Amino acid sequence: MKPSPSDHEAWNAYLAEGNAKQARKRVGADVLLRNAAGEFLLVEPTYKPGWDLPGGMVEANEAPDLAAARELREELNLTVEVQGLLVVDWVAPHGPWDDQLAFIFDGGVLDEETAGSLRPSDEELSQLAFFPADPAQRLLNPRLSRRFVAALAALEDGVPRYLRRAS
Repeated sequence: MKPSPSDHEAWNAYLAEGNAKQARKRVGADVLLRNAAGEFLLVEPTYKPGWDLPGGMVEANEAPDLAAARELREELNLTVEVQGLLVVDWVAPHGPWDDQLAFIFDGGVLDEETAGSLRPSDEELSQLAFFPADPAQRLLNPRLSRRFVAALAALEDGVPRYLRRAS
């Protein structure tokens, strides 16, 4: 029998049971950062092949934009104010992975001194570099390249993009 909301303790236990049965999503949060020349920052992770956008996985009960900012602090020793949402991409289950929500946020333009002084600050990154849009797009894996192109379009017209990739 469902408890009444007036029985606060029983009601919260009932809601907690329902919450425990609901799906959990993997969530990733990346940031699009540019230098004064309009080039885009890519990073090379040590734990997977190829180039990536700076960012990472969202922790339990963490907001995606705050996770993106945290990842920049941890991996690049960089503090930026995330300026807005560019892309949300729902990625269907694939291989050993469940589905995922992948965000890209606008990190703005870094001044010349900040961009020039960036270095990986933990073991998760081996290198970083700024690239013009076309080479950056080609360096990213196909799923991330698609997201990157959508982020560029969102930067251009100010309209965030929702993508959905089937398996």
